[in-house]
Amino acid sequence: MLGVVSGVGLVAATVVTFGTNAAADTSSSYKPGCTESFPLCTEVANPQEAFGKYYVGHDEPSVEFYSSTPGSGNHAQYQLTIPTEPSGSFSESKGYDFELHPAFWFGMAMCDTQSYPEQLPNCTPDSDSNIVDPTQTFKAPGAAFMELQFYSPGWIPQFAGASCDATKWCVALNIDSLSENPINGTTLNPSCQSRILGGIEYINFAFLTLDGKPLGPPNPLQFDVGTSGNPNNPDTFFLNQGDKATVTLTDTPGGFETIVTDTTTGKSGHMVASAANGFGQIKYVPGGHVCQMLPYDFHPMYSTSSPQTRVLWAAHSYNVAFSDEIGHFDFCTHISANTGSCDGQEGIPGGRESSDGDDNGCFSGSQSLLYPATGCFDTNAPGFDGVSYQTYWPDGSATKPTPILFSSPKTGSAFTVPYSQFAFEADLPRIEAADLGGTCQRLTTGANCVNPPTTDDGQPAEFYPYFSTVTTSYGCAYGLGSTLPNTTNNFGGSSTTEFGPLYHLTYWTFGGHGATNQRYNDFNSGPMTRTC
Repeated sequence: MLGVVSGVGLVAATVVTFGTNAAADTSSSYKPGCTESFPLCTEVANPQEAFGKYYVGHDEPSVEFYSSTPGSGNHAQYQLTIPTEPSGSFSESKGYDFELHPAFWFGMAMCDTQSYPEQLPNCTPDSDSNIVDPTQTFKAPGAAFMELQFYSPGWIPQFAGASCDATKWCVALNIDSLSENPINGTTLNPSCQSRILGGIEYINFAFLTLDGKPLGPPNPLQFDVGTSGNPNNPDTFFLNQGDKATVTLTDTPGGFETIVTDTTTGKSGHMVASAANGFGQIKYVPGGHVCQMLPYDFHPMYSTSSPQTRVLWAAHSYNVAFSDEIGHFDFCTHISANTGSCDGQEGIPGGRESSDGDDNGCFSGSQSLLYPATGCFDTNAPGFDGVSYQTYWPDGSATKPTPILFSSPKTGSAFTVPYSQFAFEADLPRIEAADLGGTCQRLTTGANCVNPPTTDDGQPAEFYPYFSTVTTSYGCAYGLGSTLPNTTNNFGGSSTTEFGPLYHLTYWTFGGHGATNQRYNDFNSGPMTRTC
């Protein structure tokens, strides 16, 4: 998005509204696509097959949670503490959440019968009957992936950037589907792709609100940047810095529901992914020009959570998971008026160098909501030298934000049953690969797939964040950054030790009529017994 449309152009686009006829909306108004530097999109395993061109990857260090308890794949609750930014005036030498991550999120697999692999007309909600071994069959139900995303404050406002407010955090229910048939090697027709939010990886998007009603149509066809994507509304749910919250993800007869209860203020935001709220699928039509939205109640895909409860088109192996979205900011000394890209120097103070091809989607500090940082929002891959790869992460110092703190989830009727296992996973091999300009041999040997990743100069990144478990007022929690105050376990104290070895995943070969291949898309620690 940001590498193609300037901030001024995007603001102008927000005055356009969309029609209400789901089957015949022909609006040509701009909607961001996942082929652009748009951080809301789930990282796909094989972007060239889906998008047919360069794809902006997403660096997502994650914690996956496993449980064989029925319901653990569709009914989970976390405790959460929102970060607090450094006090005092803005400084490029301090760390801020908008520099580290436009969003963090809690995830879960969803049914979507119009999504990849386009093989079965039904998907039984909340059922492990949906588990498929790709080597045995391609008759699999369609899958989407839900991310309940929390957006950091203070920089460029939504939908140009990712901030909703100068000082507060906001939350959105984001469901990504992939309109691709890997068995036959076809994708949604290009005419429709150009008219929907996300494109071929289409997105249902709704901010959590105080009354549970969307601010505008959330489905990909009717989505309106000026309403659906505009959090400047008295009904939008916000969290203050430092607030504690309970995050509930659960299925209901009417659709999947997300609830965030701010236990500090007593306010709650919620949203149900239902047809009644305007959520919908995009009908899979590979040829012609048809672009039809089908009203749809989204429901979780699985009963339990394990390495087998995957979304088979995603780069990651997860179902129930927490992930951070990093690698989307770097400083820039001058922005081209013609391209919106950096034509000065990139990098933190004391480490600046000439800008390169990943310095796109740039904004002046004067356009920010609070922090006057001039910088770019494009992915930092393949040269991992943006602020996310510097020592700007939480470590207990006053010049860094406090960490995101989140508990292991619990399930059961009263959310009292803990998940028994967890694993750490990072999708670095996926975004170090040749299609993003890197040298990782993810399709064959795994050579040059490294953790930490390398900079533009071919050296290991200055820093890559890792998770620690810490003691909090609500018990044990995970935090991301460096080794944190009150740490009980830092899992080796580096990303290399924590995220583990290369991890093979099996996928269908595009156009292979059911043939499969294995790819290294992740580092994964392997399942470990829960201690937190």
